Amino acid sequence: MLHRAWDQTMVLHLSDSVLIGANDNVKVTESDGREWRTREPAICTFGRGQWFNTIAMIRDDGTHYYCNIGSPFSLRNDVLSYIDYDLDVKIYPDLSYVVLDQEEFTLHSQQMNYPAEVTAQVNRAVEEVITWIQEKRGAFQPGFVERWYERFLVMKNR
Repeated sequence: MLHRAWDQTMVLHLSDSVLIGANDNVKVTESDGREWRTREPAICTFGRGQWFNTIAMIRDDGTHYYCNIGSPFSLRNDVLSYIDYDLDVKIYPDLSYVVLDQEEFTLHSQQMNYPAEVTAQVNRAVEEVITWIQEKRGAFQPGFVERWYERFLVMKNR
């Protein structure tokens, strides 16, 4: 069952190593049927084989990031999917961060009997995100979000 589905995201770049997408004011449908629209433009980064993805939300007070810890993504028939393992890292414009939903991950890992390797991968992914934030890698590089947002605006207006 799908937990949450975005109506559309424009693919800005797709290679053997990464998928970069963007969206703005798109419909999101929750598993219970509730729908809502995103409030700000977002640049989404999915690295091949990575156990996390990054959503960079462009707001008036700066770029806020949300990293979902989950299985590596799959792209089939224009549908991107992954297993969300509950843990998230919320990053503020000054690159301070907080790890969210640790209790939920612990509970679900016990209820669903996550294999030890999955639990280890999830924990490694959290550490990897923190390292990337500290080293300003990937979506946390200065200018990364702005560059891809400019490309989104150009492609959107074609």
